[in-house]
Amino acid sequence: MAGPQCCENPPTLRSSSGEGHVEELGGLKAYVTGSSDSKRAIVLVSDIFGFEAPNLRRLADKVASAGYYVVVTDYFYGDPFAPDQPFDAFPNWLQSHKPEKAFEVSKPIIEALKSKGISAIGAGGFCWGELAKSGSIQAAVLLHPSLVKPEDISEVKCPIAILGAEIDKASPPELVKQFEEILSTRNKVDNFVKIFPGVAHGWTVRYSLDDETVVKNAEEAHTDMLNWFNKYVV
Repeated sequence: MAGPQCCENPPTLRSSSGEGHVEELGGLKAYVTGSSDSKRAIVLVSDIFGFEAPNLRRLADKVASAGYYVVVTDYFYGDPFAPDQPFDAFPNWLQSHKPEKAFEVSKPIIEALKSKGISAIGAGGFCWGELAKSGSIQAAVLLHPSLVKPEDISEVKCPIAILGAEIDKASPPELVKQFEEILSTRNKVDNFVKIFPGVAHGWTVRYSLDDETVVKNAEEAHTDMLNWFNKYVV
């Protein structure tokens, strides 16, 4: 389910943030970073605040420094949930930006990456997780999921890591444990499930750089994500 936590600690969006640049890819604007000669790509799917969030682009640059070509797509076509809007506005916004659309929108992006010579693709989703069901990527990482149901996890087709938060009303630990139980019955889908204590929904990309504890927890999750990609996106 989605709730007020999805809208808490909004970032200050900056179109110029990051070491990479914005270009069109597969019909969408995308922040791209890393070597275009890499044969390995990572698609990072933003939370509701979109692809101009500085912490998200900072993470993309970090993943790129490990040898990946990284793409952060504008799945919301220039219409992310505005940081200054109250949660009351969220349900209406969501009706026009349903995560189920992500798979269809992602098809031309995946094809565009392959046309560049990319041979292995991973995806990291902050709240959303549709690409893990597509069969078109080699690995997925789902961070503080939202709007993800047990039946979605039953359809996962690639190795998946799920990083949850202890303080999360969108996907409480009980639900994440249920995801883990479903994955444990699927011998052909390798998985890694971890619940981070003392953190709340959105903690991996919505944090203050001045809060050392929060930064440490976020960086631990980033390392787990990168380790998963390094294992399967080869």
